Amino acid sequence: MRAFAAAAWKPFLMLAVLAALGWSLRWAGLDGLVVQAGDHGPVVFSVVGSLACAIGLPRQVVAYTAGLAYGFWPGFALALLAELVGCAMNFWVARFMGRSWAARFLSRETGAATRLARLERFLVTHAFSATLTIRLLPVGNNLALNLLAGVSRIRALPFIAASLLGYVPQTVVFALLGGGVRVSETFQLVLAALLLCASVGLGILLLRRRPIPA
Repeated sequence: MRAFAAAAWKPFLMLAVLAALGWSLRWAGLDGLVVQAGDHGPVVFSVVGSLACAIGLPRQVVAYTAGLAYGFWPGFALALLAELVGCAMNFWVARFMGRSWAARFLSRETGAATRLARLERFLVTHAFSATLTIRLLPVGNNLALNLLAGVSRIRALPFIAASLLGYVPQTVVFALLGGGVRVSETFQLVLAALLLCASVGLGILLLRRRPIPA
């Protein structure tokens, strides 16, 4: 719980950095690039966004970029699709094609085999609720969780379903932020910040109800 509280400020820093980057991209002519991409733009973004999520790019960045390029609702849909596909790619690669590699990566990432084992038991015992709790937290390593689930005994359906549901709040926040920067809409920017505060609060509440093994 203390480690979570110490890192809870990071999403707000990311929000501020991405907002500044977005205005820079607008000034550099992002809208022109989106127009040039035409009807194929969303398809290309979905593919690139999925691969970006699969290799570990923060999903908040993908959601923000989608909102910045296509506006809130289309950006939200494209980002959520990319996040879900990236999650599934990690899960199935770890489960069927890279189990030993994923286990070595996770051992380095967590720093201790015992902690990895505790996290695995937590996921397997409370498959849907544990996955949802972790996804709703504003901090954490999306790639590491996907790989851990893949090498564990957790069933695919509850993990991916809970991931989809858990991705929604922060995807809304960052796509809303990107959409607000796109149209210079102060209301959307303020709403994104307020929703992020609510997301952090929900994460703290869930963490108290079901603590994650340290």
